Amino acid sequence: MTETVVAMPEPRTRERVVHAAPGFLMFFAGLVLILAGVGLIVAAAARGSGWLGGAGLAMLLIGVAIMPGLTAVAPGEARVVQLLGRYTGTLRKDGLQWVNPFAVRRRVSTRIRNHETGVAKVNDADGNPIEMAAVVVWQVEDTAQALFEVDNFVAFVAIQTETAVRHIANAYPYDTQEPGKLSLRDNAEEITEKLSEEIGARVASAGVKVIESRITHLAYAPEIAQAMLRRQQAGAVVAARQRIVEGAVGMVEMALDRLAEHEVVDLDEERKAAMVSNLLVVLVGDRDTQPVVNTGTLYA
Repeated sequence: MTETVVAMPEPRTRERVVHAAPGFLMFFAGLVLILAGVGLIVAAAARGSGWLGGAGLAMLLIGVAIMPGLTAVAPGEARVVQLLGRYTGTLRKDGLQWVNPFAVRRRVSTRIRNHETGVAKVNDADGNPIEMAAVVVWQVEDTAQALFEVDNFVAFVAIQTETAVRHIANAYPYDTQEPGKLSLRDNAEEITEKLSEEIGARVASAGVKVIESRITHLAYAPEIAQAMLRRQQAGAVVAARQRIVEGAVGMVEMALDRLAEHEVVDLDEERKAAMVSNLLVVLVGDRDTQPVVNTGTLYA
């Protein structure tokens, strides 16, 4: 078995929770400031009061500045918050929240996704060309790593999955007759487990968790498919013949033992050999035999 250790760089940024204020509270505070500011400005215009108008303008500007900080987070997504290029934290709690209005908030989906690879034509461990495809189920676990450790984490998962599928296909034969040796066709559970481990190791630095992976397509390449099919058919015929011969030998032994036990007929070694030969021909042959009736003596 091939053990694979993927040496990926350690992440420099890890997810942390950003401090946010209740969204509805800040919304009503901003709304009150805006309405109060407008009211003071109208009152100042009616009375001709400069300081009252200045206070109203200040309240209006503060209320307007508060509103852009409102951030709605839907279920199954997170918001990565950056202030002046610096990562300040991630909003994961769904609902309306308020953060610094000057911060940049980037949406990251935390829903479960799947990626199905295309059918890749590769060589197995024996050098035979095969076709293989797989599907991987994954989810963003660390939003900071997903955004800041790789350029595009969705494309990164797709490329690393393709690479892992090709590596697994190269590491194991399509099928094998050696006992205890893993093959792609006969050991699907063990192979998919190793595939999940390798994909998980490759995408861990991007903050992605692999939930499951499965092989969806596995076949010989068209140019050798017919030859490999004939080889498999020959192997099946040999195995079937072996079972037939084993059964026929047992039946012949039982017949000889029953004849000797009940003393039906006394056969010498030469006649026993002839009887064994005839019984094996009848039992092992793949066509119906034509009986020959001997009307003479036993030794005629």
